[in-house]
Amino acid sequence: MQKTIFSLLFSISFLLISCEKDSEPIKNSNDKTSYILQLGHIPAPKLPEDNPLTKEGVALGRKLFYEKALSLDNSISCASCHTQAFAFSDTNKFSIGVGGLKGKRQAMAIVNLAWNDNDFFWDGRAHLLRDQALMPIEDPLEMQETLERVIQKLKDKPEYLKDFKKAFDSEDITEEKISLALEQFMFTLVSYQSKYDQVQNKQAQFTPSEERGRKLFFNPIDHDKPNESGAFCVKCHGGPNFTNNQYMNNGLDDISQMTDVGRFKVTDNQFDFGSFRVPTLRNIAVTEPYMHDGRFQTLEEVIDHYDHGVQKSPSLDLGLLFVQNSGGLKLSVQQKKDLIAFLNTLTDTQFLKDKKFSDPF
Repeated sequence: MQKTIFSLLFSISFLLISCEKDSEPIKNSNDKTSYILQLGHIPAPKLPEDNPLTKEGVALGRKLFYEKALSLDNSISCASCHTQAFAFSDTNKFSIGVGGLKGKRQAMAIVNLAWNDNDFFWDGRAHLLRDQALMPIEDPLEMQETLERVIQKLKDKPEYLKDFKKAFDSEDITEEKISLALEQFMFTLVSYQSKYDQVQNKQAQFTPSEERGRKLFFNPIDHDKPNESGAFCVKCHGGPNFTNNQYMNNGLDDISQMTDVGRFKVTDNQFDFGSFRVPTLRNIAVTEPYMHDGRFQTLEEVIDHYDHGVQKSPSLDLGLLFVQNSGGLKLSVQQKKDLIAFLNTLTDTQFLKDKKFSDPF
C-alpha cells in the first residue's frame, strides 16, 4: 500500500514538474538572443525556419555586408553597390566592380526582402536570399573572389572567429554560415515609416496633390470616365510592399531590340522572354536610375513610358497590352505631377539613416 501511494505521489510530482517546464518560453536555437523585426502596420513575413534571426547572426551579417575582404583586391563590399542613403541601391546605371568593370544590370534596392517569396535578382536565378548573397562574391564583373579565399581572409581576422562563435557556436567559418549571416542581416532591412505608412496609421495626411496621385495609383483605367480614370499602378505594385513579386515584360523593347532576355534565360519559358522582377516602389524616389538596365533617370521618364511608350512583343503583360491598344494612360501634365507626389510619400527617411543598418567599421 505504501509503495502504491509513493508511486502515485511520484507520478503526480513528475507531471507537475513537466508542466512547469512546458510553460517556459521557447528559446532560440543555441540559446541565442532573438532579433525582433520592427514592422509597423505591415503583416509579418514568413521567414525560413532553418535560419532564425538572432542578434548575434544579424550583427555578423551586418559586418560581412560592409566587409571589403569579400572582394579580390579588398576594394569593394556588398554596400559598395547597395548604399543605405539610396535604399541600398546604386545610383550608377551599372555598378562598378573590381578593376573598374561594369555590371550588366542596375543594382536592385535591398528593401523588405523578407516578404519576397519568388526568387531573387532581376531574373530570379537565386532561389533563396542566402543563395543570392554569395553570387556577387564570385561574379567576374563584381567581386571576382573565390569563397575559399574569402573564408581564409576572414579566418586571418581574429575578431571574426569570435563573431562566428557567437552566431553559430563555433569558430569554424564556412560559406554556408557566411550566407546565413548575410541573409539574416538583409532580412532586417525593413522600411515601414514613410509618409504613406504614417497616413495609414492616421499620423499624417496627404496633401491635395498626393491624394490625387494616390487615386491615380489605385484607380482602374476607364477612358469613358476620364474624371475617375486612374493609372492602375497597383495592378503590378500592390500590397504593403508595392510589388506583386512577379516577373513581367513591361514593354521596354520589342523583340528586335531585346539584348537581355531576362527570366527566359533561367526558365527557358517563352512567356518569360524579356521579363524581369517587378521591384518594390518603397523609396522609389531615391533609387534612380530605373529599370533593369537603368535606362530611365527620372520618375517622369518612367511614367511617360507607361503613359505612351510601351512596346509590343509576344510576352508583353496583357494589362499593358490593353493600355497600349487603348491609346495609353492619357495622363495630363498635372496628373503626372500628382502621381509623382504620391510616389514621393513612399520614401522612408528614417530607414535611409537608421544607424543599425549602417557601416559598423
